[in-house]
Amino acid sequence: MDFDFELLRELTETDGVPGYEDRVRDVVRRELDGVADSVHTDAMGNVVGTVEGSSDYEVAVAAHMDEIGFMVKHITDDGFLEIDTLGGWDPDVLRAQRVTVHTDAEDLTGVIGSVPTHVQDDDEEFSIDDVAIDLGLPAEDVAERVAVGDLVSMEQTTTRIGDNVTGKALDDRVCLLAMLEAARRVDDPDVTIHFCATAQEELGVRGAPALGVDLDPDLAVALDVTVANDIPAVEDESGYVTELGEGAAIKLKDSSVVTTPKVHRRMRSVAEERGIDHQLEVLPSGATDTSGFQNTHGAKPVGAISVPTRYLHTVTESAHHADVEATIDLLTAFLETETGDHDYSL
Repeated sequence: MDFDFELLRELTETDGVPGYEDRVRDVVRRELDGVADSVHTDAMGNVVGTVEGSSDYEVAVAAHMDEIGFMVKHITDDGFLEIDTLGGWDPDVLRAQRVTVHTDAEDLTGVIGSVPTHVQDDDEEFSIDDVAIDLGLPAEDVAERVAVGDLVSMEQTTTRIGDNVTGKALDDRVCLLAMLEAARRVDDPDVTIHFCATAQEELGVRGAPALGVDLDPDLAVALDVTVANDIPAVEDESGYVTELGEGAAIKLKDSSVVTTPKVHRRMRSVAEERGIDHQLEVLPSGATDTSGFQNTHGAKPVGAISVPTRYLHTVTESAHHADVEATIDLLTAFLETETGDHDYSL
């Protein structure tokens, strides 16, 4: 794999739910130290590493740090934890999963229980309200060690399977990796580049708009995963959106944004000139940081590059190594060739 797999493993296995991205933030700051000319964190928890260019033109590149998770909302008399969601979950993927409960004092491993098939009702439906986390402790111990408001993340490792990498939180840590790799590779740019690790994207794109005001860039490029439904369960190829192994996805639209035509056309031109595998993304549903920059503090030209990913919002999210490499290559080439003189006007 032509990227730092161990860094990707660290980023994905480090827990950081929306609003509580502290541990991931520490990794990002460490990686930007010595690469960026300056690194700062704002009140939202966004991290910005700035590489100074030779002109006044400024580009913001954004990938979000947070992963979907939960917050403890109630502790039952029997010592089970009831939770509220932080981000969008499909309840069906939660049964029989191992989780980590983050308290002020310690991390505790728990499991989300599942009723055995022996006694299941055939018509039973499962929802978030049915989730009960079992810590394997007496109720009095749970009451002493866990509090309402404690955070819960999925417990999972990241590994290679065939040509793919799989694990939790590839959304959007694989794009954090791509951004950090590009930051290392871009040398002496013509324009100032702000490499932004954003917070709370999974709660409705909250971090990026704050950055749009604080930085007020001339151009913004967001990085996120996108749907790859090239799987047996999706029989109609028109529902694929993207396919694994076909290259970086250049976003044309999602449900929150239509990217600036001249920006995505230049991305395609750069990809073709450099021989970088790429595909086009038309995403029917889903919002990204791209929209957070487009009309914040005045209209901005925006573009987005996505990593095709199977099984989104589960603990087995999977991406093809070549698509990750293509995303890094395309982002790097796009930034290296940005002079501030390109016309993105409509």
